[in-house]
Amino acid sequence: MTTAPGRHRITELPIGRRIAQLRARRGLTQQVFADRIGKSHSWVDKVERGIRSLDRISVVHTIAAVLGVTPEVILGPATSRPEPATNTTAATVEHLRAALARYDTPTPDRPSPSAADLRHHIQYAWTAYQHAHYPQLLRTLPDLLTHTRHTTTNNAPDAAHLQTRVYRLTAHLLTKLDEPHLAWLAADRAITTAAGHPRHIAAAAIALAQVLRALHRSTLATQAALTAVPLIDPATTDHPTSDDHALAGTLLIEAALAAATGNDPTTAHHYAHRAAQLAATRPGGNDATTTAGFGPTAVELARAHIATILGDPHQAITHHQYATASHGWRELPAEHRAAHLIDITRAYLDTGNPTAATHAIIAADQTAPAETRTRPTAHTIITTLLRAGPTPDLTRLATTIGLTPRP
Repeated sequence: MTTAPGRHRITELPIGRRIAQLRARRGLTQQVFADRIGKSHSWVDKVERGIRSLDRISVVHTIAAVLGVTPEVILGPATSRPEPATNTTAATVEHLRAALARYDTPTPDRPSPSAADLRHHIQYAWTAYQHAHYPQLLRTLPDLLTHTRHTTTNNAPDAAHLQTRVYRLTAHLLTKLDEPHLAWLAADRAITTAAGHPRHIAAAAIALAQVLRALHRSTLATQAALTAVPLIDPATTDHPTSDDHALAGTLLIEAALAAATGNDPTTAHHYAHRAAQLAATRPGGNDATTTAGFGPTAVELARAHIATILGDPHQAITHHQYATASHGWRELPAEHRAAHLIDITRAYLDTGNPTAATHAIIAADQTAPAETRTRPTAHTIITTLLRAGPTPDLTRLATTIGLTPRP
């Protein structure tokens, strides 16, 4: 099917124009559309003209529901056609490595974007991460790292915060791609650039704790998380915000996971319980760019992971089933849900149930394909399941990724 001259397929349009076309197709005026999504007419107009960024996952889902499409249609087609080639991923990781190693300054022939434009790009990058658009992020992050560093060099307002956010995002992505040493560099820089701002330090500490856990430095990971908690603990800080609850709760989850990795069940359960208390008392609201999806469901998923790590797969499955049946499950970012489904396959395998494990990995691929097709952890699990007895769906997924059954 060809596209008529002068017209573009909707997936090729900028996100604002894409929303405008989808709205027009449903016969909605900007005002009616604004009323249905709970926003002002001015907000809709600015989004459609590209003046305002669309950076909260909850808003993306609301818009998609009103327009009768999936969130992926709003954000673009990246998750439906991920780039599975390992060589491609390795090459783009090298571009990230090079960007982290550079210390050049901006030149007149290559000026950096304004701080306002950078904020706009960084918001989209975080939204892309939450939807597991990893190939897209790998292409985007090297330039974002360079531009935010140049912005800091130029002493632009809020430059340190922008750089902290990009370093954090880089650390999260590299941890997923099994590049923990490079991720450690990015996380450490996030901590350094966040110096002097308690909430930014706390958010950066989440990335650092995850990296240290990936490096099997469980004690250091626990310390990194717990050191940051007092900075934003709602029980000890003045005028705590909803995001303070989320930051503190996510840090406690990281401390619990690190303790479990260090085979300390008492400490793991203690901090998981504290996180659950914060989740139960957290006021409304969510900053999706810092602690996406923190709440009771996120705590249950963490408890499932803790149980798996500690060798109690039956308890892990109980937590998993309870969490995925809750209303909060669908509110979590696709990245979070798919990552959990990959984790829970281990519990099913440990109980001798490869069929349920296969269902989980297929569900992960349907939720966020790049989680299964890009992450080395998922490849290992798929290879294990192929040995246990491939199903047609699993074989198709393995073939797409480039994995083959081994005798």
